[in-house]
Amino acid sequence: MTGTDEHEPKWRRLPEERPQQILEAAIEIFGDHGLANARLEDIAKRAGVSKGTIYLYFPNKEALFKEMIRQTVVAQLERTERDMVNDRGMSATEQVRVFMRWWWDLMRQPDYQRIHRLVIGELQRFPELVDFFWDEVIVRRQLLLDRLIQRGIDSGEFRQVDPTIAGRIVTSMFSSYSLWACTRFYAKQALNDEIVFEQVMDFFFHSLAPTASTTPSVPVGQ
Repeated sequence: MTGTDEHEPKWRRLPEERPQQILEAAIEIFGDHGLANARLEDIAKRAGVSKGTIYLYFPNKEALFKEMIRQTVVAQLERTERDMVNDRGMSATEQVRVFMRWWWDLMRQPDYQRIHRLVIGELQRFPELVDFFWDEVIVRRQLLLDRLIQRGIDSGEFRQVDPTIAGRIVTSMFSSYSLWACTRFYAKQALNDEIVFEQVMDFFFHSLAPTASTTPSVPVGQ
């Protein structure tokens, strides 16, 4: 039997693979038990390593969570930032669509759904992690989208709007709709992921169109 056999016990894998084993186990345990109730003993057991081995790489649960965010979200966000900055061949509209497609696909991944539940349900109990997630994910994502929208305004593709407000609105819509799509409740409405994605993008781009009216449509007094 070779060292690459898929049934080989986890603790026999190469030492350089152990941090990734631990992170994968942490995502599962955090998702099953929550951040507050997760124990390093459980993570070690799931990873097939000793609790002491975890301490060789991560001093505590908070450090594990940060690295989980870096690998699951931040690393992809950094690549997307580089791609968007270096590719000037696409229009701003195309870049926004590519960016939102990436964000939509990320939010639909099971690992990200676990993270999202932790962020919404528990992170307020860990102020240091709130600051970390805000700075590394929310702010960076928002700044990139703001730049893309501003580029569309400068090129005349989008009307004059506050790019920060527009970006906040579209990411909020995408977050809500991606979670809703994960429930599959839309199946009874003859919808699927692609249709929902296109509906949200169509609504957003129409709201940014240069011909869009800037006058409120609600009659005065209502």
